[in-house]
Amino acid sequence: MADLMNSDVFLAFCTYATIVILKMMFMAPLTGYFRFTRKAFSNWEDTAMSKNPEARKKMLQTNPDVERVRRCHLNDLENIIPFVVIGLLYALTGPDLSTALLHFRVFVGSRFIHTASYVLALPQPSRGLSWVVGMITTFSMAYRVLTTALYL
Repeated sequence: MADLMNSDVFLAFCTYATIVILKMMFMAPLTGYFRFTRKAFSNWEDTAMSKNPEARKKMLQTNPDVERVRRCHLNDLENIIPFVVIGLLYALTGPDLSTALLHFRVFVGSRFIHTASYVLALPQPSRGLSWVVGMITTFSMAYRVLTTALYL
């Protein structure tokens, strides 16, 4: 275990995994920000800032900006969690540091580009390409994990 903790690959993985997890966590307050600034809530109790029942009913709405940020957050959950799990397994296979850094940096970069493309509604294929790059990176690490495990 001490060898793992002193491994440059493992420390790099911990750094990049923490970056994307924090980015993913930031999406929740960003969704809340959009809900408050657009006055678009999902739950009756969230509209309590207004005492007027008619105004509260109007706040129970979907808003395209809120939904865009929410979908971006869901996409993070669908992609970052597998990266963290597979990335940890990948780090345990003992890859070269330069190869591991390439995987980790490409994935993190792809997620930041994906988020900017999604939240700012940049034209396609920016969002789609950034998603594909991240997915290919995760599959590449998974391939290494599987091929290493098969040859043990």
